[in-house]
Amino acid sequence: MLGPSPLMAGDELPVAEARARIQAALRPIADVETLPLRQALGRILAADVISPIAVPAHDNSAMDGYALHGADLQADAPTLLRALSGVTVFAGKPLAQPVGRGQCVRIMTGAVMPEGLDTVVPIELCHVGADAAGDTVTLKPGVLKPGENRRKRGEDLALGQPALRAGHLLRPADLGLLASLGVADLQVFRRLKVALFSTGNELRTLGQPLEEGCIYDSNRFSLMGALERLGLEVLDLGLVADDPVALNATLDQALAQADVVLTSGGVSMGDADYTRDLLAARGEVGFWKVAMRPGRPFAFGPLHAAAGRTAWLFALPGNPVAALVTFYAFAREALLVLAGATPRPLPVLKARSVAAIRKRPGRTEYQRGIVSLGDDGRWEVRLTGAQGAGILRSMTEANALVVLGHEQGAVAAGDEVQVSLFDGLV
Repeated sequence: MLGPSPLMAGDELPVAEARARIQAALRPIADVETLPLRQALGRILAADVISPIAVPAHDNSAMDGYALHGADLQADAPTLLRALSGVTVFAGKPLAQPVGRGQCVRIMTGAVMPEGLDTVVPIELCHVGADAAGDTVTLKPGVLKPGENRRKRGEDLALGQPALRAGHLLRPADLGLLASLGVADLQVFRRLKVALFSTGNELRTLGQPLEEGCIYDSNRFSLMGALERLGLEVLDLGLVADDPVALNATLDQALAQADVVLTSGGVSMGDADYTRDLLAARGEVGFWKVAMRPGRPFAFGPLHAAAGRTAWLFALPGNPVAALVTFYAFAREALLVLAGATPRPLPVLKARSVAAIRKRPGRTEYQRGIVSLGDDGRWEVRLTGAQGAGILRSMTEANALVVLGHEQGAVAAGDEVQVSLFDGLV
């Protein structure tokens, strides 16, 4: 079994502690705006939505069939009922005439239950006939219980009940729910503004010539996509050279406009000292070595802006995979909190590892994996191949991160591991 890495230093933060420090420091934005319902997808509610009506507004039929008095059902013998001749109750057209004991009435799904009736029998369970006195409906004993197939008033939402709570990130089904309540306008938090830039003299942006020793900047585009998937407003400030004057000017621009500054590169031990000095002079940024792979260098903290404002800095490592992994590990949930959301824990799946995975205790590892159903119907996962922090292809081929915990050691083939699926994460 592999022992702790000889490279591990005693001052490295476990992932859980780094997350806890970030969450303890955050203060969500408070600015609110009113939007029409059609423009609210992906926005975060700033106030509870209280149901102004009961949903459904009336007891109604859950299916097509015949409405009846449940007390008329016979337990040990067929139930014979008289159907109102030529009458059908449709949705939106309540029945005005009474339905007496021993009678029933044809009814459609969603139609208001006639007064006094409490049960609906599906049409396929009925024997419909006629005799000299009129139409009849016969039910076999035991096919139905009193009260079945009736939706009760307020069953979905009662009048005055909270429909959605403040902090809820609005999804398509939420818009439908609010429309069913007649809610036309919503109070939502304004979009969190995130200023994004990459640092490094070796970086070039799209359209520029690629000189020897240079690379195209991929981090900015990956992170822009990740931010936009969260519904945040992105201010793209491009590339910044490893130069204190350029970095200072870019920070001035970011702090004048944004709530958050998100960078990649410039936080490792080998980077120029002026980066740390400059950021330290502007706030209370902590430069951390996190016990994780990939993504060991990370910086977080408040930066002081004009008029007493605070912008939060998330400085990610420069390697493409490390930048994305640290974003998902630390920045994603923190940004949602800052935006006013009440984040929900991401679902974690257990899957059988197809092959052995080398792992040392003492750090959290995020391996890129492909989750699929095995021949036995159980979830299984295999790694995408080489797991280097610069191999961005490993993220594009994967559909999940295999999360190997801080104290966890090597994984044998067939062992279960935890995986975070990209759907719902990215």
